[in-house]
Amino acid sequence: MSEMERPLGQAAEQNQTEQTDKAERAGMDAIGEALSRLYPGQEGRYYGAVITARLGGKDPLDGIEVWESGEKIPHWHYVTYGFSELYGKECGDPDNSGYGFELTFRLKKTGEEPPVWPMNLLENLAKYVFSTGNGFAAGHYIDCNGPIALDEETNLAALAFRVDPELGEIDTPNGHLVFLEAEAVTRDEMEALMCWDGKKFLELAEPFIPLGITDLARTSLMEREDFAAAWRAGVEEDGSSTRFLYTDELDAGKSGGESFLRLGESHAETVAVMLKARVGKGRPLYLESRDVTAGFRPGDKNAAEIQNGVFTLILREDGLEELCRALRDKKRSCRLEQLPLTVELTPGA
Repeated sequence: MSEMERPLGQAAEQNQTEQTDKAERAGMDAIGEALSRLYPGQEGRYYGAVITARLGGKDPLDGIEVWESGEKIPHWHYVTYGFSELYGKECGDPDNSGYGFELTFRLKKTGEEPPVWPMNLLENLAKYVFSTGNGFAAGHYIDCNGPIALDEETNLAALAFRVDPELGEIDTPNGHLVFLEAEAVTRDEMEALMCWDGKKFLELAEPFIPLGITDLARTSLMEREDFAAAWRAGVEEDGSSTRFLYTDELDAGKSGGESFLRLGESHAETVAVMLKARVGKGRPLYLESRDVTAGFRPGDKNAAEIQNGVFTLILREDGLEELCRALRDKKRSCRLEQLPLTVELTPGA
């Protein structure tokens, strides 16, 4: 088994405890107490790292605890230990414990032992957070760039974050802590919540995905006309809360007095919806790739210019409509009439 596939059990927990040399466990105990309140009379299954990163090892998390829940649908409830300060207070933020959250994940129960792959998933999220310093919050999402369970048949390929509906938030001796649930979504669901509001999208999904429980076999909610209609109404009313959108297939700029926007064809429909949900609501939108940033903002004229090194399109209503139409039509090349811009869509995105 690999480093992240190793369920270590009580022996590893005892080893870890001995290595701490009776260090203060106030943060860890606060998490344990919250779980004991939720699952009275039950013993959680603790899977601990042999040597954590705090003690010079490679595993960023101290461990992951799994509980068996019968709420809504029988499922496994995974909870991390390590994003927050488990022992003494060390970070300079007096109000929050560490990153201010621990992650949870719920998986529909299909056997008598909790699968290991959700632990790998949570460990990968921990490695991302600890290497970049970027934490998560309710409403955030992350593309997994493939199925969330590599050895399983599933359309779930991304995660959206919300406050765990049962664990909520707690105050610990080391500061405030939010239990953030990572809810598995399909790629088109991820794009839909990007075009609207992550929190509202998951609230709308709750009757169909109770408690955010992951069912690897489920199909996309966007295939349900009732759900899709409610989503469209939400986008129309609220617009989008997503300000920045990353794509690895983007180029934009000026050449010989003409402006161009080059985008992967598979992203065109999503960008069109985003433009209507952002610029159409009076808000800016930024597309980013590794080398280029393109900005879009509302204005009283149609223009293309360079602002602080960023290629920016200023869009009046007629210019916005024409640009969105060009993206939806998915022509390989289209020169707009309302502003000097050629839109190019590249296949194979």
